[in-house]
Amino acid sequence: MPTILGQNQYGKAENRVVKITRDGATHHIKDLNVSVALSGDMDEVHYSGSNANVLPTDTTKNTVYAFAKEHGIESAEQFGIHLARHFVTSQQPIRVARIRIEEYAWERIEASDANSQFIGADEVKHSFVRKGQETRVTQITYDGSSWEVISGLKDLVVMNSTNSEFWGYVKDKYTTLPEAYDRILATQVSGRWRFNWTDDEQRMPNWEKSYEQTKKHMLQAFAETYSLSLQQTLYQMGSRIINNRGEIDEVRFSLPNKHHFLVDLEPFGLKNDNEVYFAADRPYGLIEATILRDGCEPKIPVDLTNL
Repeated sequence: MPTILGQNQYGKAENRVVKITRDGATHHIKDLNVSVALSGDMDEVHYSGSNANVLPTDTTKNTVYAFAKEHGIESAEQFGIHLARHFVTSQQPIRVARIRIEEYAWERIEASDANSQFIGADEVKHSFVRKGQETRVTQITYDGSSWEVISGLKDLVVMNSTNSEFWGYVKDKYTTLPEAYDRILATQVSGRWRFNWTDDEQRMPNWEKSYEQTKKHMLQAFAETYSLSLQQTLYQMGSRIINNRGEIDEVRFSLPNKHHFLVDLEPFGLKNDNEVYFAADRPYGLIEATILRDGCEPKIPVDLTNL
């Protein structure tokens, strides 16, 4: 049977770019991992090997670094928008550009008073320590007329040491889990949220403020929800974001339940009053769901693995 070419794309993946902005003695860091994927009129390169419509992946890599200098990096989203617009508008065969970015955060190292005898404690504005809380992510897709921006984070570990229960669930002959009326609730958050900014006629969100506020509302909901299930907590986290951030229409979470089991200390003559736990990394319950603004259609992929 004859074959035909299906969906295809190409580009340069994982371009690590670190941009230092020097504001006098005060320096600012943006540390990104940028992946570019381009698609369009690419049939012939697959059928005959003709590279006539192919922008080399090395060129896309060079563009990332050049744009870091020419445009700076105000935010991961803004940088991705610059790149996507450039590839679609400057290369006729390119119809769609998808830019995926991971951002690694840094914070300043505060100098000690003792160090001030050498350079002054208030003058250390160029030393940083890598933050280990989470990795910020964004995906920008542009087809020449409309935008889709999906941002989020991954690897953010959170825990409530109480105010969590789990009981009243279905039981069958394979059920051994005891009901819990006071348990640890911990998870490693992977979340994505889709903005309703889709074209250049709309006012663009403040990407940095939006990220900070979205994360704040998500964490506050996690902390303030008396949880009877991780599903309930997930829904409250997503609802809090949508109710407080008008620029976001859709949120999707993937939350592995990081189980903590009480250790049996009775063989040692000790009572374990919800104090000592065994932290199990696997197997783990995996809770996933999408929360939508009423009237909106879901567009974030169900599988967040490559997003």
